[in-house]
Amino acid sequence: MTTIRPFTCEDMLKFNNVNLDPLTETYGLPFYTQYLAHWPEYFQVAESPSGEIMGYIMGKAEGLGENWHGHVTALTVSPDYRRLGIAATLMNILEDVSEKKKAYFVDLFVRVSNKVAINMYKNLGYIVYRTVLEYYSGDPDEDAYDMRKACSRDVEKKSVIPLSHPVRPEEVD
Repeated sequence: MTTIRPFTCEDMLKFNNVNLDPLTETYGLPFYTQYLAHWPEYFQVAESPSGEIMGYIMGKAEGLGENWHGHVTALTVSPDYRRLGIAATLMNILEDVSEKKKAYFVDLFVRVSNKVAINMYKNLGYIVYRTVLEYYSGDPDEDAYDMRKACSRDVEKKSVIPLSHPVRPEEVD
C-alpha cells in the first residue's frame, strides 16, 4: 500500500530513482530545503511499503490579490510506479492545500512535448492558460504550457480565461 506523507530532509538522500527521469527537473539541495522550510504542506512524498520513494510533489503559495495561487514546482513519479494514480493523488493534495489557503487557482508549467503529462493535467481539470516561449533550457530551448485550474474562490473563473498570445519567461508573474 502506498503511503502519502510529508517530505523530509532524509528523502533527499533517496529520491534519485525518481529524479533521474529525463522529464524531471532536478534542482540543487538548497532549493529543496528552501521549499521544505517555507512550504512544507506543499511538499509531499508517495512511499512504497518497502520505503522506496515512488514520487513526490513540491509546490508553494504565491501572488497577490486575484493572482494568489498554489503553484506546482515539481511533480514526478518513478517510471516503475506510473499509471497507478499516484500523480493524481499528489495533485489532489496540493489542490486541497491551495483551497485551504484561499487560492484563486493552481498553476504549473509543463514541456509542450510532454504529451502524457499534458493529457493527465487536462483529465484533472487543467487548461492551457498560455504558452511560455523558450521556458526550458536545452539545445534547443523548449516552450512550456502554463496550465491552470480554478479554485472555488475564483467564482467567475477569471483565472482560467486563456491568453491568446504567447509570452516570454520574463513576462511571467
